[in-house]
Amino acid sequence: MTTTHAPDAARILDIATGYMASQQLFEASRIGLFAAIADGADTIEAIAGRCGVSERIARILADAMAAKGLLVRTDARYAVADDAAAYLTGAEAQVDLAPFLTFLGEISYPHWLQFGHTVDTTEPGDLQMDDARWATFMAGVMTYNRLHAQEFGRHLDLTGATRALDFGGLSAEFALSVMAGNPGLHTTFVYAPGFEDGIADAVEAAGVADRTAVEVGDTATATPQGEYDLVYANHVIHRFTAEENAQIFRNLRAAAVDGATLTVLDFFLDDDADQRGLDALHAGEYLVIDGTVVYPEAQVRGWLDDAGWKVHDKVALPGSPRVLLATAV
Repeated sequence: MTTTHAPDAARILDIATGYMASQQLFEASRIGLFAAIADGADTIEAIAGRCGVSERIARILADAMAAKGLLVRTDARYAVADDAAAYLTGAEAQVDLAPFLTFLGEISYPHWLQFGHTVDTTEPGDLQMDDARWATFMAGVMTYNRLHAQEFGRHLDLTGATRALDFGGLSAEFALSVMAGNPGLHTTFVYAPGFEDGIADAVEAAGVADRTAVEVGDTATATPQGEYDLVYANHVIHRFTAEENAQIFRNLRAAAVDGATLTVLDFFLDDDADQRGLDALHAGEYLVIDGTVVYPEAQVRGWLDDAGWKVHDKVALPGSPRVLLATAV
């Protein structure tokens, strides 16, 4: 006898209640729950006392985070899971994601409440930004970029290059992560006006100012000069139109020697059997926040082919965008 099982609604409910988990994560981060537990406050009473909340709230948040795997609960005592220890314990974390979680909770999540308008109009919502909200926005975005740069350095082998061009991005940390493992690499940064001081400060802090040059140019139209064997176009394409991106890749090819490597880090919509979830979700995030675009990977590959770049690999960075690796042909 064959037994058939009717589908259940568990997956639907997991998606539909996802905001409950994210809101509790944001608040657990805000009150310092993970840092408190890492520092030894491992019971509900101790968590409540350390974080300045009621025992009821401490139990709700700790159990929710345990249910999601960020804490481990054993005999009514809590411990921080390895990933939470690495990213949620404040000053002790290898990358403290708290500013990014604050951005998600205070800027992104309220903005998603306008998503119905975006669905009906294909227009972004109204950010209603002031100086304080811009500070929260930028702190969050740059923290998320720091995570991306860490994974970029961990998962890509770009050794052997001698002259790199970092073009039009948002953060010097991608290039700096590669320079840290390649003492013979010189990098030229060509960034939009307004970024040059931050880039100069970053390379000075990294101790590589003697191996860098910082130039200013409009990303959509700049024609960098040189003969580079490594080119970064990281977090660039979602901010520009299709026509501008096609021209950007042509301009970058003109500055690259034959055989040079190009990295294109961004989120992509794909045609794989299983669309990568992080990319698909960011397509909505980018649109509702400011109208920027997560492009189909096939379209990006078309721009690259037309410009003289041949894609030879794609790397998915954990918790971060993907990278298309292309060779100048």
